[in-house]
Amino acid sequence: MRYYSTRNKNEPVNFAVAALTGLAPDGGLYIPQEFPQFSKSVKSSLGKMTYTEIAFETIKPWVIDDIPAGVLEDIVNSAYPFGAPLIEACGRRVLELFHGPTAAFKDFGARFMARAFSYLRRGETRPLTILTATSGDTGGAVADGFFGTEGISVTVLYPKGRISELQEKQIAGLGGNISALAVEGSFDDCQRLVKQAFGDSELKKRLVLASANSINVARLIPQTVYYTAASGRVLSGHIDPDGEATPRLGRGALRGDIPAEGGSGGFAVQSRSGGGDFPPVRFCVPSGNFGNLTAGLYAYKMGAPIGHFIAAANANRTVPDYLESGKYEARPSIATISNAMDVGAPSNFERMAAHFSLDEMRNLITGVSVTDDETRETIREVFDKGYCLDPHTAVGWRAVRKLEHSQSGSAAENTAGAVIVSTAHPAKFREALGPLGAQVPVPPSLQKVMERKIVTVTIRAELDALKSALL
Repeated sequence: MRYYSTRNKNEPVNFAVAALTGLAPDGGLYIPQEFPQFSKSVKSSLGKMTYTEIAFETIKPWVIDDIPAGVLEDIVNSAYPFGAPLIEACGRRVLELFHGPTAAFKDFGARFMARAFSYLRRGETRPLTILTATSGDTGGAVADGFFGTEGISVTVLYPKGRISELQEKQIAGLGGNISALAVEGSFDDCQRLVKQAFGDSELKKRLVLASANSINVARLIPQTVYYTAASGRVLSGHIDPDGEATPRLGRGALRGDIPAEGGSGGFAVQSRSGGGDFPPVRFCVPSGNFGNLTAGLYAYKMGAPIGHFIAAANANRTVPDYLESGKYEARPSIATISNAMDVGAPSNFERMAAHFSLDEMRNLITGVSVTDDETRETIREVFDKGYCLDPHTAVGWRAVRKLEHSQSGSAAENTAGAVIVSTAHPAKFREALGPLGAQVPVPPSLQKVMERKIVTVTIRAELDALKSALL
């Protein structure tokens, strides 16, 4: 498998180079020359396979030239002692991606990357510096995934005052090989600084830099796994039991006790237009930097039985506006209660545009924007029915409801049986949920984090300030 820059197809590289450099030398993002395809036997067995078996089959063709099958098997077994349960709540399917150590979907990418990087850098003498920007959850997952990894240090940039206290403790409470920088600005400023650092000649001479953001294709590849696994679950009619961290509450919260909200909340799966081997599965993805949705698109391109995506945005509606108008306009980010999605210039749009035309995106993706008031209202309503949503999942939940009530037949059809991707545990956002009367117990994975002391350095949103901190 070879990868090339979104800005230059003439200099392909292998997986190791794409992963360890993160950003292409010309500033572009690495994308695959072609998409590997699932075999018929794998597609027909998805509903029966374990998560690690699906992870192995999904990731293998992307990395096999650089990571032998036996090593990859050890990596996925070590990275994923947890899974991604597809549960039923309030008459909807929810894909819970918060059962890992930092209670967010970023665990799936970060834990794979840490183990893959360690293998790919075996025998290296110069230390590797991972530089990553976060709007909340990426930083904690990367810090946890790489903590204690020999020969690798991590510096996380996050927007000062724009993440929750628990998220900050996950990022800035570990110490050791993990450093935290609070940037006086937005997530877009953090992301800009990381990109500038990768293009700075002095830094490139003095440090070996890599990124663990979703600009790194090694983050996206393992995230395709849970889309593939969930689509197989849907087609087999399988609903998983609650996990230890499933935020179900009170009487009547048992699966099936609470009626569906109406509309297309039922679970009938319709056939894909034009036929095909598989009926489609629809995913509603809370979207900020669009790495998570891009991972879903990669699973679709590999042949996973997926038919449509709903890109659920908050007030930062750059991509929904593009899908509607056909004109892409990056803009400054707007602060919302779903802070991890506060991105006005999503970096992964460059990948999306490289793989799909506007018409193709419009056929495959429906964009929806949800306000903070709508998000709060959704959290209250679903909490009263026995299930707790974090603000980001609430955006996805409300997006499905808005499309169900849309006057557009095609928009409503694309919500039929939609799986809502739940990106983080609500306990990570207790400050936002408390005023809404929505309280949920802190899962064991987060209880110890609350005891950590935050150690961080505040810097201006300028490259010189970042260079000074790094050097």
